[in-house]
Amino acid sequence: MFSFFSEAHAEAAATIGGTGTAGQQPQGMVAQLAILAVFVLVFWLLIWRPQSKRNKEHKNLLDTLAKGDEVTTTGGISGKITRINDNFVTLLVNDNTEINFQKHSIVSALPKGTLNKLKTK
Repeated sequence: MFSFFSEAHAEAAATIGGTGTAGQQPQGMVAQLAILAVFVLVFWLLIWRPQSKRNKEHKNLLDTLAKGDEVTTTGGISGKITRINDNFVTLLVNDNTEINFQKHSIVSALPKGTLNKLKTK
């Protein structure tokens, strides 16, 4: 048991002293940097880029909203926009029911006439 520890200490001392694998250390550093670069690239391609694209599309949707558009909210409520300002949207969800929503809760714009088709069914 003591011989194992003495061999390990001798091997560690040789490595620290410069007679061991010191020549391979820069190659190991390059390999680690390459792995880090690949990890950042994969992270960017799989997470950051698609999320940025979705955010840009949602911002474009919110910027193009107008009175009369038919939309769906995050809660699944569909309605026609009757009033719109910088932060809030008023939706006509029924013949006599209007509900105020934050503009950011709009998820998608529906094609014209979608709500009329739903009422007739």
